[in-house]
Amino acid sequence: MTWRKFPYPASDFHYTPESLKKHWSRLHIGDAEKIPHNDDLLAAWIAFHGGNFEAACRIGLKLGLDGYTVANKASCIYANYLEADKNKKIRFFEDVSERCIEQQKADPNGASGYYWQAYALGRYSQEISVLAALAQGIASKIKHCLEMTIKLAPKHADAYIARGVYNAEIIDKVGPVIASLTYGVKEQDGIAMFKHALSLNPESAIARIEYANGLVMFQGKAKMGEALALYREASVCVPMDAMERLDVQLALDELEE
Repeated sequence: MTWRKFPYPASDFHYTPESLKKHWSRLHIGDAEKIPHNDDLLAAWIAFHGGNFEAACRIGLKLGLDGYTVANKASCIYANYLEADKNKKIRFFEDVSERCIEQQKADPNGASGYYWQAYALGRYSQEISVLAALAQGIASKIKHCLEMTIKLAPKHADAYIARGVYNAEIIDKVGPVIASLTYGVKEQDGIAMFKHALSLNPESAIARIEYANGLVMFQGKAKMGEALALYREASVCVPMDAMERLDVQLALDELEE
């Protein structure tokens, strides 16, 4: 499978092992990932942060289970932001979900195996349609994985973002009454998740973007003003790596429409 190139200068986010270690806590405030002590794994993360998602995935997979997290993150971010082919996107998300099941069996106390399965299943659902995913029972799997992530890593900001998105997507598709009765999903809980994510990672562009999207899903045009304000905030966030650069661009593109 051919991977598309990161569309911005890779030199903008060039890390060495030393500089990556220095900035690790800031770069991984969203996923609460621990700094690796394996040089090859560190190289995979350097590739990821620099926008070489293919190399990050390839190196990670060669390392086996120890490299699955970086491989899964690289696959998910690449598929979500850069892959244009719908079928290829779906394959990426399916592959990630399968690897995550292996991770969960091998390390049931590892948060990343649950989070990246939730992310992959969530994006897969958006590709096939959320209603189709609900019919397949995928929602319960996503909810379980996010609950496990938060239980195992209470400061995992990205998991709270995903939990807010989960609430918003379901309410948007089935309405607040069915969402509450059938899925235990409520608007106020979703908003609380977004706010908590921002309290954990106040510099996050993607938290603001997803919060903005969620507000519109919850209340439509009535929240458009707040949503636009959040997009403007996201557009001026300073990216520290390739993934964050893609997030900022997403906000800029939305403001131009």
